[in-house]
Amino acid sequence: MAKKIDEEALAEAYNRALELEKSGDVDAAVKAYEEVLAIDPEDHGGASVRIAAMGRGETPAKAPDAYVETLFDQHAEVFEDVLVEQLGYHVPMLVRQRLQALDLGPFKRLLDLGCGTGLTGGTLRDLCEEMTGIDLSENMVEIAHEKDLYETLFVAEAEDFLDDNDEDPFDIITATDVLPYLGGLEPLFFGAAENLAPGGLFIFSSETLPEATLAGRAYMVGPHQRFAHAETYVRERLAATGFEIVEITDINVRMEDGQPTPGHLVIAKLAQ
Repeated sequence: MAKKIDEEALAEAYNRALELEKSGDVDAAVKAYEEVLAIDPEDHGGASVRIAAMGRGETPAKAPDAYVETLFDQHAEVFEDVLVEQLGYHVPMLVRQRLQALDLGPFKRLLDLGCGTGLTGGTLRDLCEEMTGIDLSENMVEIAHEKDLYETLFVAEAEDFLDDNDEDPFDIITATDVLPYLGGLEPLFFGAAENLAPGGLFIFSSETLPEATLAGRAYMVGPHQRFAHAETYVRERLAATGFEIVEITDINVRMEDGQPTPGHLVIAKLAQ
């Protein structure tokens, strides 16, 4: 039985931590976020990610499930408007453009990891016979369901789904805006390889930071509490998991505080 969270104490500690972080008192902010974690070990507020974003503590292997679920459940209703209209997020359209430019498709079975409200599903619907969508946020999946884009939808964490799934293999797997919530990529890449038919495509976007900022790290939590990955790390992990890179394109993932967020759009193919 999960112990009941003291919501008042949690809100107080979290708001205090945010204020301290804003004021630039990193030591005190970290201490306050540690209090938050003590009250809420599942970390619905992403305190561990915020500590890492300030350059302290261990970089987590991924954003906590409870945090990602809460974040997207809260924003589901306004998600598309904010992401597309305000943050200039056009990755799904870029995926479509690259597939067409490379003359890839049409596809039988697509798996859309982190499908959200169905942005990627909507742009690729006419290229696929059958689409399955997975998202951790139930509210997001409900909105995707209303659009009637996917034959099958699951509320699940991407890595868990890939680990448990024993359906027929897919011939294309997409993961747009999933990597910013993951640090270590081994489970995702391995899971994708296990669920693809030989020669199947794995297409995903990632965010990155300048080499000087990454300073030799494979990944780190960037200033906006999302994970940034080094291109060399992405390449190494794909090769180690049996993928061949079709192409890596430098892209602007989204605008943040009026600044572009650099990243990559990666198309990889599972070795035959």
